[in-house]
Amino acid sequence: MSALFEPLTLRSVTLPNRIVLSPMCQYSAHDGSANDWHLVHLARYAAAGLGLVLAEATHVAPRARITPHCLGLYDDANEAALARVVQAFRTVGGGTTPFGIQLAHAGRKGASEVPWAGGKPITDERAWLNLAPSALAHEDGWPLPEAMDEAAIAEAVAQFAEATRRADRIGVDVIELHGAHGYLMHQFLSPVSNKRNDEYGGSLDNRMRFPLAVFDAVRAAWPAHKPLGIRITGSDWMGDAGLGVEDAIAFGHALKERGCDFVDVSSGGISLHQKITTGPGYQVPFAAAVRKATGLVTMAVGMITEAKQAEAIIAEGSADLVAMARGLLNDPFWAWRAADELGGKVAAPNQYLRGRQRGVDTPRELLAKKA
Repeated sequence: MSALFEPLTLRSVTLPNRIVLSPMCQYSAHDGSANDWHLVHLARYAAAGLGLVLAEATHVAPRARITPHCLGLYDDANEAALARVVQAFRTVGGGTTPFGIQLAHAGRKGASEVPWAGGKPITDERAWLNLAPSALAHEDGWPLPEAMDEAAIAEAVAQFAEATRRADRIGVDVIELHGAHGYLMHQFLSPVSNKRNDEYGGSLDNRMRFPLAVFDAVRAAWPAHKPLGIRITGSDWMGDAGLGVEDAIAFGHALKERGCDFVDVSSGGISLHQKITTGPGYQVPFAAAVRKATGLVTMAVGMITEAKQAEAIIAEGSADLVAMARGLLNDPFWAWRAADELGGKVAAPNQYLRGRQRGVDTPRELLAKKA
């Protein structure tokens, strides 16, 4: 049996295998609400034989969005629109793949243009005042955010909890919080962006206070039988000035004490001055270190593209799950090819069973023949 295709149970939710669609912003929402793009985009992965689908970063307030076109779950219109997507996902997938969302707050990296329009800060009437732990701009040329006071911190925690209740009402199975990539929870955690001198700044214990408060509020609002995890950073790639894997381990221990079901270990995003060394599976050692030290169910992500590579990550105990982003954009049915290569079993809807017959060339094989 392929390790990659072994089921994994988190509370009451069983993942049929260890392949996860990583959250990927589509920058296609209207006032935070999902539309036909999201329905088609996510529903195709319901039929792709994945272990878990995590929808893109879903923001907890209008000011929490990265761009004006980011997905949200902060009002009734957002809730109704996303409910339609979840229902389509269930219908197409037949309930074999759990559906999750990633709740997020952009903090000082908000009010930006979409990537294909340059991704720079918005300078016209569409912009809003960003929030952050400290009044420090993300980079030169970015606007100064407003340092959050106690009231703003409490409001943000409450917004995460309210979005959680909305997610439960529409039938979401799994929630992942976004505590990485330079967004608000990461901004509180990192000494690069957090220069506070109150109980939310200074020591790592203090800098963990806000993200742990968010986790506690979401866990309290989320049904006990549903899994809750968080994406964390394994490194700021800023040397001694930023977070390292030892900080991720300390954060992981604190999360485990609070009932965290999994951590998704990524890295970077806190500053453009980061010095990242990339390569296939370059973030897997962070996941492996956190898993070994804490015993948490751990997800590895980052340049995982090949079936045997993913299999080795699981079989060798570096992580319990592998999350894929660009690889699954390029090949939504990657899990089918991996199952064929590794001898695993993967679900497919009846309408697609003809495509699973032996002897039928996959698109990759057809291209290889033409070459």
